[in-house]
Amino acid sequence: MATPATRAQFKDYVLRRLGAPVIDINVDDSQVEDRIDDALIYYRDYHFDGTERVYLGYALTAEDITNKYVSLAEDYISVIRVFDIGVNSGLSNLFNIRYQIHLNDLFDFSSTTYAPYVMAMRHIETLEEIFVGHKPIRFNRLDGKLHVDMKWSSDISVGDYLMIEAYKTIDPNSNSLIWSDQWLRRYATALVKRQWGDNMSKYENMQLPGGISFNGSKIGDQAREEIQKLEEEMISSYSLPVHDMVG
Repeated sequence: MATPATRAQFKDYVLRRLGAPVIDINVDDSQVEDRIDDALIYYRDYHFDGTERVYLGYALTAEDITNKYVSLAEDYISVIRVFDIGVNSGLSNLFNIRYQIHLNDLFDFSSTTYAPYVMAMRHIETLEEIFVGHKPIRFNRLDGKLHVDMKWSSDISVGDYLMIEAYKTIDPNSNSLIWSDQWLRRYATALVKRQWGDNMSKYENMQLPGGISFNGSKIGDQAREEIQKLEEEMISSYSLPVHDMVG
């Protein structure tokens, strides 16, 4: 069969890798689904391909202004920043300092160096940071509420947009390539194998016709060893390095 492209194909692949249909895999269908969900959660939390940086334009409603927070979908796991609110930095504004510099000093880039302009813009950004600053934000992925510490009643109005820079988990329904990831396939298989071993361990040493006995503990131990190696591989090979924090 071709590389899995859907959740159903992925589940069939996992079971075949464990031996089905030649071997009866003693795991309920709901348990397989749960283990696939566990694998996806771990993948999204640690793999650099499990999330993507996005820019969200959010139109504010009267309810948002009353609540003084914005509710984001559950697939948003972190918010990096909210772009400046209520600051008109467009070059079409006659009274904007950037417009004046363009008009008076940079009307012709071919005959004028842009180094002073870059230095002037950095200086302006520094002054804005000192005297104006950015609106502080708070976000927790568990409740999905983005709090922006500002005067909601005066700084912003209904219909205004918040431009939000955030990280969002990859949706398998819209990006089927996630099901073909080699690490995810091996990890999901190991999780289902551990579930199989746990199920069979309840019948440890039970004798079957022909002198055969169950050995679920061995299956479970093998799976746990595989899971540990895969999680170490994830941290060492597929996770982005932790950034230093300076206080």
